[in-house]
Amino acid sequence: MTDSLFTPLSLRETELPNRITVSPMCQYSAPDGYATDWHHVHLGSRAVGGAGVVMSEATAVSPVGRITPQDLGIWSDDHADALRDTVAFIRERGSVPGIQLAHAGRKASTKPPWEGGGPVATDEAWETLAPSAIPYPHESGEVPTKRMTRDDIERVIEQFRRAAERARDIGFRIAEVHAAHGYLLHEFLSPVTNDRDDEYGGSFENRARIVREVTEAVREVWPDEDPVFVRISATDWLPERDSWTVEDSARLAPLLAEAGADLIDVSSGGIHPDQQVPESGPGYQVPYAERVKAATDAAVGAVGGITEPEQADQLIRNDRADLVFLAREHLRNPYFALEAAHELGADVEWPKQYERGRFR
Repeated sequence: MTDSLFTPLSLRETELPNRITVSPMCQYSAPDGYATDWHHVHLGSRAVGGAGVVMSEATAVSPVGRITPQDLGIWSDDHADALRDTVAFIRERGSVPGIQLAHAGRKASTKPPWEGGGPVATDEAWETLAPSAIPYPHESGEVPTKRMTRDDIERVIEQFRRAAERARDIGFRIAEVHAAHGYLLHEFLSPVTNDRDDEYGGSFENRARIVREVTEAVREVWPDEDPVFVRISATDWLPERDSWTVEDSARLAPLLAEAGADLIDVSSGGIHPDQQVPESGPGYQVPYAERVKAATDAAVGAVGGITEPEQADQLIRNDRADLVFLAREHLRNPYFALEAAHELGADVEWPKQYERGRFR
């Protein structure tokens, strides 16, 4: 029998009720890293809307790992406690709660998008960490960037481990390691941002080392019955440079599976503003997911320009991906999954509070 958008997916012993995932979307609305009512409503409404997985935004594993001063964080028990009720609500609605664990690397210490996204004011700034002392070239200036020492690397790996423990203890069922979009772990992978000559630079194996070690650290503390995801940028979109490519991602995928990743979430780009992004039409990044899927036994998620129920359903039916990740469409419509079920004729349970308003 062919799987469809509303066929449950089992990863380890965790069953996802459907193949629709609320992709991580930064809200830049967490004072001092703490979740607020905004996060409870934002994430909770997507669970009410029927998504199989509701994934938190990029959640910083340390204060210097924040993209902006308003990023969500989980670097202390108090930060975890601020998310506890939201996690419980997502589970009560039948969705699977996931958390994206992140470190922004050299792209940290910036303003939120609606303030221009450049470096924060000097009195609020912090030194960023990166594999090499190469600052991100913001149009409005650079943020001081420190080349990480071996002690720094070990500290960051431990921060991911501790963050995963906190997320586990408040009830998250999926941990996603963020190794995409030009943030710290992607910076180690790409030769554009990694000019090290030690065991964390140079060869492909060395540049991939920290991503594998972080994945292993998260897997070690994550429950055996629950899955670990890794989000990667399949390509840097820098064809004229020595950069990270789709073939590199295909080579990385089985290494991540060996390190404990149950699903590879395939996105792209973000390492440098000179990237040459192709026309972002419907499903424009799906071919990257297909290439990675062909290279690994791990499940694969597709992202990018997925906006229509029939389109998402066909990606699953044609075995082009195992999960579909929707971001902007979930901003426009928190109830995408319920509407998709109606359009595709799938029998799903509506919240009893909304039964009177369901489609006829």
